[in-house]
Amino acid sequence: MPPTPAIGVLALQGAYDAHARALAAVGAEPRLVRRADQLAGIDGLIIPGGESTTFLKHLERDGFFDVLNTFVRDKPVFGTCAGVILLAKDVLNPAQASLGALDIAVERNAYGRQIDSTILLEPSTLPGGPIEMVFIRAPRITRTGPGVEVLARRDESPVLIRQGHILAATFHPELSSDTRVHQFFLDLVAASKPS
Repeated sequence: MPPTPAIGVLALQGAYDAHARALAAVGAEPRLVRRADQLAGIDGLIIPGGESTTFLKHLERDGFFDVLNTFVRDKPVFGTCAGVILLAKDVLNPAQASLGALDIAVERNAYGRQIDSTILLEPSTLPGGPIEMVFIRAPRITRTGPGVEVLARRDESPVLIRQGHILAATFHPELSSDTRVHQFFLDLVAASKPS
């Protein structure tokens, strides 16, 4: 039996506890990551939603941003909502610093304010039918590079994408009882491990 994968959840803000519960439900060992040294020894990382500018302020401390930047280029990472913004190559409305690991352009708060939050049921390429998608002040992906695979859309805009070992969702799968997106990430982690 393969060992239980240890998946970090960046626990600086956002619904990191909900991600940890979803990971436990699909058989992973969740580890809350609050310092750069806690990235060592984990098999993958989730960067949750929250406020991307606040994330950047936290990541300025103790070289955390640089360590995370190295991690996202080597290990599987799953960004949701603000996590997508941190991973994106180009951030608009307004422009801001990012890790630049995902070949996309993303527009912050593109679907409106908190009051415009919504829950949709949309088709995806994941098995099992449409996925429940919880959108809260969600960013919009406005450009995808040639290496980016679109797994689900809202209207014409990509909302669930994959580029190599990086998965990104502009919605909040951790706030749904449907664990298929977290399972997909776990499968991505397993596939990226050297045999």
